[in-house]
Order: sequence, then C-alpha cells, then structure tokens
Amino acid sequence: MNYETELHEALASYKEGKLNDKEIVEIFQRLSVTDLGYAKVDHGRSLRRGFPEVVYCEGKSIPQAVGILKELHAHHSNILGTRASRNLYDKVKEIIPEARYDETARLILVEKEPLPKDPLHKIAVITAGTSDIPVAEEAALTAELMGNEVVRLYDVGVAGLHRLLDRVDVIRGANVVVVVAGMEGALASVVGGLVDKPVIAVPTSVGYGANFGGLSALLGMLNSCSAGVAVVNIDNGFGAGRMASIINHLR
Repeated sequence: MNYETELHEALASYKEGKLNDKEIVEIFQRLSVTDLGYAKVDHGRSLRRGFPEVVYCEGKSIPQAVGILKELHAHHSNILGTRASRNLYDKVKEIIPEARYDETARLILVEKEPLPKDPLHKIAVITAGTSDIPVAEEAALTAELMGNEVVRLYDVGVAGLHRLLDRVDVIRGANVVVVVAGMEGALASVVGGLVDKPVIAVPTSVGYGANFGGLSALLGMLNSCSAGVAVVNIDNGFGAGRMASIINHLR
C-alpha cells in the first residue's frame, strides 16, 4: 500500500467514526516521517512536491542507503537513488526485485506505477560531447521516471555546429531543453539563442586542466548572453531533470 492510499484510508476511517482525533493525528505523524536513526525518511514529500524523496546514495554506507530505499519502497510506487554503485544495487536488488540499475547514469530506479506522459510536451536533453552522456542520462532518466517524454540529442557541440543545426527542429519542438556541456560550456548559449523555451544548462567536469573540474563551464554558462538560460550545479543531472519535469508539467 502506498503513502497516499494509507492517508486516504485513514481519513475515511476518521470520517466514519472508526478513529478519534488522537488516533488520526498519531497516524499522520507516523506516516509523515519514519526515523531510522541515521535518516528521517520524509514520506510527505510526495504530496508536497509531486514525487517521493530521492536518495543521494554517494557518501552513505550500503546498509544506510539500502535501509532508506527499503523504507521508501514500502510506501511509494516509484523511487529513485542517485550516484549509486553497482555494489549497492546488488544489495538493493535482494530486497526490491523490481529495481533496475543504469550503469551510465549510476541510478537505481523502481517504477511500479509509471506516471502518464504527455507526448505533446517533451523535454530535449542535449550534450556537447559523448563524455557528457553520463550526466545527461541522469537528467533524462530522472525526467522519464517523473512522467515526461524525453528526446535525446548527443554529441552536437560547438566544435561541429552543423550537427546541432541539423536537429534544430527537434529542439524547437521541445517544451524544455536541458543542455549538458563541459569544456567552456558554450553550447548552452548557442541553444539559448535558437529556442523560445526554457533552457537548463548543466556544466560538467569534462575537460582538461583549466576546466577546473567544471568551473570554466559553470562560469561560462552563468555569464551566457542568451536570455532564458538557467544553470544548475556542476554534474547535477538529477537537478536538471527534476527542474525540467516541474516546468514541463506547468499548464
């Protein structure tokens, strides 16, 4: 039983007089947050934000990450773990058989109830180079799990601008555009000058020494002269996918 169903059933019981005021408050408190000692799992986030709490797995021990994902799985149909290792996934798979792992994006995904997708409102995810694909896939798979049609255009950076211009009709057909680029990050400005839709720029740590681990791309994107370009943190594909999903669902 998922979180929302549990809440509805509790409210129905309260309306029918099967639960008193104290009991319904206790149920809401119990369902809202589960204290695991090392983490307080926020079940209410799915109602407040439209999607359950997402687990950033890097930096957590395997037992901690498994415990959090197990608790989320007990109350929610769709869950997501980012920056996950194959070793962690193997442990998660033992308790959540339907979990799948994407090696490129380093994501653990559970999708028991796929969210509806509107084919008329797409998200385009674009990379400057092939080396940017891991971050792009984190964005694309995040957006797909959250109920979005995603179009991928990879390796269309400014070193060969004709590759981008050949697909400009596809880019303009999207409702939101995510641009993932390392090096100097110029692709975000180029795309921003071609479309009338929001552009979410994701700087990556791809590049040689003076890239400074993505700082050059970050600063280039922040200083874009194209209006309508917003920038997320370095290598933050998840953040871009989540933001693109929120924008894409606005009506």
